[in-house]
Amino acid sequence: MNSGNSTTIHVSETKAEAKGKAPLIAAPIVATTKATPHPNAGWKKGSAIFDFLLRLAAIAATLAAATTMGTTDETLPFFTQYFQFQASFDDLPAFMFFVVATAIASGYLALSLPFSLVSIFRPHAQRIRLLLIICDTVALALTTAGAASATAIVYLAHDGNTSANWIAICQQFTDFCQRVSGAVVASFIAVVLFMLLVMMSALALRKH
Repeated sequence: MNSGNSTTIHVSETKAEAKGKAPLIAAPIVATTKATPHPNAGWKKGSAIFDFLLRLAAIAATLAAATTMGTTDETLPFFTQYFQFQASFDDLPAFMFFVVATAIASGYLALSLPFSLVSIFRPHAQRIRLLLIICDTVALALTTAGAASATAIVYLAHDGNTSANWIAICQQFTDFCQRVSGAVVASFIAVVLFMLLVMMSALALRKH
């Protein structure tokens, strides 16, 4: 409606606003999120527990190998005026290297147990897995070298070598040969366990 120089505009309310059904301010929207577990969490924790058990078994194998070889000594009951027939592990450098290698591997495995426990409670700790796989590989190589060197001497003690004029001594030193053979078997069990440890760590890193 026009009155003089002024103009008045009337805006009519909608039916929804008039009845109070249409809110003038939009209600806030609250978004909630639910944390979902990692799909590989269960597998990684299970592999970490198995890793810990393998380390305990490897400690037993390497410790048994080192102590058995390091305490091997046999003296025959007969001797002459100038000679006494005795066989000891420290007479052969290969056996001494075997004792040192398996003892170092056993000590390393004992020190690695806390890291393995951390992997159980933190299965996605990639750096710990990487550190363990590097150290496990070094220990595997050391244990394999010690076992291989001792195996060669044990073979010669059992069968000898006519070409090199090496005579078999196990018919005389039966207890000595049985103990060193048992130590070598224990060391190869440790080698197999180290291989399993390396493969388990590699799989855990691959699935990260």
